[in-house]
Amino acid sequence: MQSDHSTLNKPTDFEFINEQALYQRGLRERVFHAVLFEVLGIAFATPLAMWMTQKPALSMAALSAVISGMAMFWNMVFNWIFDVLQRKYHFRRNVWIRIVHACCFEIGLIIMVVPLVAWWVNTTLWHALVVDIGLVLFFLPYSFFYNLIYDKVRLILMKRRSADLDNT
Repeated sequence: MQSDHSTLNKPTDFEFINEQALYQRGLRERVFHAVLFEVLGIAFATPLAMWMTQKPALSMAALSAVISGMAMFWNMVFNWIFDVLQRKYHFRRNVWIRIVHACCFEIGLIIMVVPLVAWWVNTTLWHALVVDIGLVLFFLPYSFFYNLIYDKVRLILMKRRSADLDNT
């Protein structure tokens, strides 16, 4: 009787150790990842901030840009820490890890942003927190889906690059 080896030859994603290598990104890619995230985020968040604060578009766009700068810096630092933790604890980037990732990122950003929003909009910390929670309710799923899609696209591009290198 001939054994079925089709499951052994079935194409799969990178093995776990190669999967970890997948997330070792250079500074250039980290900057690209953060800038793309923020450009898309500003495009969606400015109208929401205008509605929540009843402030003019220019003021909210400027606030969004300042928060964006803070968020880009935090994004790069946070994701570097996340990558270090993954190498140390060997976890996989599944849906649950991405949920934890998105929540932890947003909690850190809230701690940094609420005092700025209170000052900018000339309101109390409580009101700034409520406004920021409204923005988080947008950015939390946005962050989750952005990173999930980014990971998938990056995996496809890396597989394609690896296949191209194998064929040369």
